[in-house]
Amino acid sequence: MSENNNDMKDIDIENVNANEAPAPEKSKNPFVKTVLSVFSTAWRWTKRMFLGASKELSMDDALAVEKLESPSKLAIKTFFRRKLAVTALVVLISLFLFVFIGPLFIPMDINYTDTLQGNIAPNYSMMKVPRKLKNDIRDINGFSNFTVGVSNDNNLYVWGYTKDALTGDDFSKVPETVEDGKVYMAAAGSNHAIVLTTDGKIIGWGSNNKGQYAPVEDDLGVIEIPDELYNTNLDITKATQLVAGYQVSGIVYDGKLYLWGNEKALENMTKIVEEANQYCIDNQTNVAKVVLSNGNAIVLYENGKISTGGALPAVASAKSMKTRSAVYNLLGYLDAQQIVDIAASNTCYAFLTADGDVLITGAIDYGEDNFADIPADQKVVSIVAGTRHFVALTDGGFAYAWGHNDYGQTKINGKRANNIFAGAKQTYLVDEDDDLTARAGLKGYLFGTDKEGRCTFTRIVHGGKMTMTVGAVAVIVSSIIAIIIGCLSGYFGGWVDMLLMRITEIFSSIPFLPFAMMLSYIIRNYPIGEKMRIFIIMMILGLLSWTGLARMIRGQVLAEREKEFVTAAKSMGVREKRIAFKHILPNIISVILVSMTLDFAGCLLTESSLSYLGFGVQLPQPTWGNMLNGANNSIVIQSYWWQWVFPSLFLSIATISINIIGDTLRDVLDPKSSQEK
Repeated sequence: MSENNNDMKDIDIENVNANEAPAPEKSKNPFVKTVLSVFSTAWRWTKRMFLGASKELSMDDALAVEKLESPSKLAIKTFFRRKLAVTALVVLISLFLFVFIGPLFIPMDINYTDTLQGNIAPNYSMMKVPRKLKNDIRDINGFSNFTVGVSNDNNLYVWGYTKDALTGDDFSKVPETVEDGKVYMAAAGSNHAIVLTTDGKIIGWGSNNKGQYAPVEDDLGVIEIPDELYNTNLDITKATQLVAGYQVSGIVYDGKLYLWGNEKALENMTKIVEEANQYCIDNQTNVAKVVLSNGNAIVLYENGKISTGGALPAVASAKSMKTRSAVYNLLGYLDAQQIVDIAASNTCYAFLTADGDVLITGAIDYGEDNFADIPADQKVVSIVAGTRHFVALTDGGFAYAWGHNDYGQTKINGKRANNIFAGAKQTYLVDEDDDLTARAGLKGYLFGTDKEGRCTFTRIVHGGKMTMTVGAVAVIVSSIIAIIIGCLSGYFGGWVDMLLMRITEIFSSIPFLPFAMMLSYIIRNYPIGEKMRIFIIMMILGLLSWTGLARMIRGQVLAEREKEFVTAAKSMGVREKRIAFKHILPNIISVILVSMTLDFAGCLLTESSLSYLGFGVQLPQPTWGNMLNGANNSIVIQSYWWQWVFPSLFLSIATISINIIGDTLRDVLDPKSSQEK
């Protein structure tokens, strides 16, 4: 009977199994199994954190009471149940990716400066041409951080960074005397704008501290606007050009050149005006065009000749676009040529000859002489310049640009155009219908600029990489020293412990920050490279910050060496060094990891403190600390808040995240507090 029952049971089991759907065959690929396991674990942690899953044991865990888990696995599970800790970990990983991968996509020239772009607040409007102007463009003009445009129906438009954070000037607030539909010409300078109205009035706004558009009481070092121009109704048909630069304004009127403003801002102002007007009388010609660089002016006459007013040395050279070679005795060469157009960037000058050759001369620092590849069958007919780039228009109706391309202002090569305009770091192309067809260049600065015109966002990315690298290397160096000293002192005891602890006390008695400042100051005066100086600073931080961890490791080793596994190892003849570093050290690694995490945040703050005080990594190499160094005066704090808010914000986020992670690790790795709070 029992045998029959057993047979029936076997039959029932077989029938049941036969009716069940066959289980899907699991993948035998180890890689696939690993990936599935990772995603499964990540999903469980996500549910526990954000979906309100219970912190109690799951059904699988409740049915597997006998299942044992390693302390490390249990610690990881406990860590990922702490929402604040996981959030801090995500933030820290994001910061690491931001500062270590970001520089691959955001290049930086550490020697780059542009004072005309200095102290610009965060904005993204510097290439935002007003909608009403886009299809009716007559002229666009810009010298620094804002741009003006005039439409064919004589309306004025202003865009870009139009506010001066220090003086409070708002260049977009046009005076009421400048009426709609009555602007004939307009020009934008560094901190002022000026227009010629259809009524023949020259009107300006913005800063007038150096007489940029009106007479001033304190005329020391100021050349005032001529009486025949100020408060006079000019004949606009005789005006051919209106210009504005750094605290300077000018006009070409009735074939003559007029310049006024800060005499020191334009070194050859008086000389170039006298030279130009005298040349016109002597040669019975007129001034056709004037261009302003940061410190000088050059004039082109209608007869195809030029005057430099001392802007170029007696023996100068230039690079030719046609031959790609140097042309020496430039002034003599140009005197024999017919010049049809000129342009000036901050520090360079361009001359276009009648045969379509372009010559570039001046302080060439950003590839201004690396000409665009213009097809041989096309001839350059006009040229304009931005801060550090040039744009040429060919007789075939195509535009080509070259020079500094930090914001893509030269990425218009081969595009159709009937007219070309350039802002400080922008390029605008206009077709035969006066419609804007293309624009390229600087849209704005996400985090603003510093006083040298350097992008704060770019420097935060590269500065964060340097700050975190210095902090990480310093922690590694200090941890290696502390582990060696702490293990040897705690394990061997006796005279070894006495000697090593006295050495530790000597190092701990040194005032850390003042001593680090002294060492940094000493190495700064040695003729060593910047990379070696940064490496030495990392070593200094590491060599001065190991004492606390060494004492902690010593105490842990003293407790561990009395346990049974150490006695067993000794009885088996294991070497002392192996017992200390292979058996005891792994048992206290959790304490070391927690301490290293917290020390990392401390090293970030220490490096930033040294750099802030001027004793750490030196400019122009950025770190979060030395970026704050420029913000240690009341003017920057009150007027240029973005220069210190963003570096301090990133530094604070990094240190707070690291401290949260360190505190959480200490909680989950401490056997006495292994249960979640």
